[in-house]
Amino acid sequence: MIGFTIRRLLIASVLLLAASFLTFMMIQLAPGDYLAQLRMNPQIGDDVVDQMSARYGLDDPILVQYGRWLANLARGDMGFSFVHERPVAGLVWEHLRNTIFLMTMVILFTWLMALPMGIYCAIKQNQLADRVLSTLAFVGLSIPNFFLCLVVMWIAAEIGGIPVGGMTSAHHEYLSWWGRIVDIALHMAIPVFVIATGAMAGLQRVTRGNMLEVLRHQYVTTARARGLPEHRVIYVHALRNAINPLITIFGYQFALLVSGAALVEIIYSWPGMGQLILEAVLSQDLYLVVGVVLGSGFMLILGNLVADILLGMNDPRIKFGERGAG
Repeated sequence: MIGFTIRRLLIASVLLLAASFLTFMMIQLAPGDYLAQLRMNPQIGDDVVDQMSARYGLDDPILVQYGRWLANLARGDMGFSFVHERPVAGLVWEHLRNTIFLMTMVILFTWLMALPMGIYCAIKQNQLADRVLSTLAFVGLSIPNFFLCLVVMWIAAEIGGIPVGGMTSAHHEYLSWWGRIVDIALHMAIPVFVIATGAMAGLQRVTRGNMLEVLRHQYVTTARARGLPEHRVIYVHALRNAINPLITIFGYQFALLVSGAALVEIIYSWPGMGQLILEAVLSQDLYLVVGVVLGSGFMLILGNLVADILLGMNDPRIKFGERGAG
């Protein structure tokens, strides 16, 4: 497993470098830049803009700029954000941890809700409960995240009691430690519910299908014939084999959740990577855009790596050392 993890991390490093290069090129080749916006400001003189251009080497050829950025990256320096006037590394980390925190809650909520519902639907196949939950799953898959977010925010605003934007309240720092936890939990309620809705519906449908297939296998019939309790047959024998495909799709689902979270973060004003990359792209803040892409790419690669490791731990037939295991 250690060798497998090292190989995946090396491949991930190459992918992140390629992503940074393509992002750097696209931002540089796009019409205009951050300095062009400054030149349009009558309160800022051309000499100030020229000093900034010389200071950060923005007049150098693109490949020279990228090479200098790579050399700084090796020392842990991701560049300087022109808009926020601070190092990119600290800015990206602040927003990345907020997105990771949000995604962790979304994944926990999704799996804790979808797995039991999927198993229950498989056990109650074609009964009323199965039909109702399956219908709700199809509805959840059909509603776009941005539309659901707006609807839920409108309902919350009408009812009151649940914040409809941001991560904390204005008086957050004056609350007790328990009050701060409750404050953040209330602010997370809407984005977690909205992002998890589609993922939960899809995972429920996949769980139901896998369980139905496994429950028809001969070893399940044999386990029942031996007189084992039904809950042991389902949760020990059947579920362990049905969950393998679910772990496999965890990485892909994580990627979809990250992309869906970006839009919800923008609408809900959650201080995560989605809101940060929107600000960076609109202002053509070169180094911040590249830093955000690296942070988002790291999350996607980490999700797939965790999925592969969990799959190997759950299924002893998988050997990380074999060719093709990575």
